[in-house]
Amino acid sequence: VPSAAAWCEVLNTDSMYYGGSNLGNGRPLQAENLPWMGFEHSVEVTLPPLGAIFLKPCS
Repeated sequence: VPSAAAWCEVLNTDSMYYGGSNLGNGRPLQAENLPWMGFEHSVEVTLPPLGAIFLKPCS
């Protein structure tokens, strides 16, 4: 991720709202100082089956 900020899930296509199983990231994800794919920080996420999530820095 591009910053050490906490990251919040803003859309989860597996939400119960859309008829899914509600598997996702309910609380903010804390960035770690673990470089990944050219960025200095990374986060570990739960990815729903056959779904997608969108994250943004928490405000």
